[in-house]
Amino acid sequence: MDAYEKLEKVGEGTYGKVYKAIEKNTGKIVALKKTRLPEDEEGVPPTTLREVSILRMLSIDPHVVRLLDLKQGQNKEGKTILYLVFEYMDTDLKKYIKSFRANHSLIPSKIVKTLMYQLCKGIAFCHGHGVLHRDLKPHNLLMDRKTMMLKIADLGLSRAFTVPMKKYTHEILTLWYRAPEVLLGATHYSTPVDIWSVGCIFAELVTTQPLFAGDSELQQLLHIFRLLGTPNEQVWPGLSKLPNWHEYPQWTPKNLSTAVPTLDTNGLDLLSKMLQYEPAKRISAKKAMEHPYFDELNKAYL
Repeated sequence: MDAYEKLEKVGEGTYGKVYKAIEKNTGKIVALKKTRLPEDEEGVPPTTLREVSILRMLSIDPHVVRLLDLKQGQNKEGKTILYLVFEYMDTDLKKYIKSFRANHSLIPSKIVKTLMYQLCKGIAFCHGHGVLHRDLKPHNLLMDRKTMMLKIADLGLSRAFTVPMKKYTHEILTLWYRAPEVLLGATHYSTPVDIWSVGCIFAELVTTQPLFAGDSELQQLLHIFRLLGTPNEQVWPGLSKLPNWHEYPQWTPKNLSTAVPTLDTNGLDLLSKMLQYEPAKRISAKKAMEHPYFDELNKAYL
């Protein structure tokens, strides 16, 4: 690790600390993600190697944060430490949204559109390579303020999904962006869980406020039901067989424009396609990129 000098700690991830650092030879600024390996392992565990190979493979896309290097070291106790070396990005979408909210101003619609297109493009790439993110949230979307480039980070929880789909634990996603099928205990889920999160992020970019801010799984569901109506077997076949399904209060669907009043007709149409209850009915990331909402963008440069 002598090749890098740590400058400051910039965050704590699910797996360990993240530092801003400088590569001594080149003067290049990088992000170091420090992860401790499980105690009982000799060498690097297969799960870590799988994560790294997934990241390496996805790094070729401009909208996925680039993994530049992998270094192994030891801490004072002699335990193995793994450093993932990523390109450094100066901010993330959470901080970016917060800066507008603090000034009581909205993000210009053209910028919302540019960021959303890049997000859909990055997710389409991950999905096209058989990778689910499963924890999409503004904090995991890194940004360069100067170029407005957006990149997806923290693919650490992603698992390459195989067909037939394996059972997944559902203790993963941050609640606010969590898809209803995961909240209701579905163990078989796929790419639509990410699309739901993208929809929640879309609405938040438009209003600067989270769309569904629940503080428990039940509260989260009720927030969703209040806006989109309480689902039933007609809108979502198989719903009542999900493990956490109960009788819930009955709400009728509201118009999405009540939640995102400044979004134009095309935007509302795209958002509604992302927030479909039945996962199979949700728009794919690839299809979302072709939606009329993005027509005015010069996509060649994104």
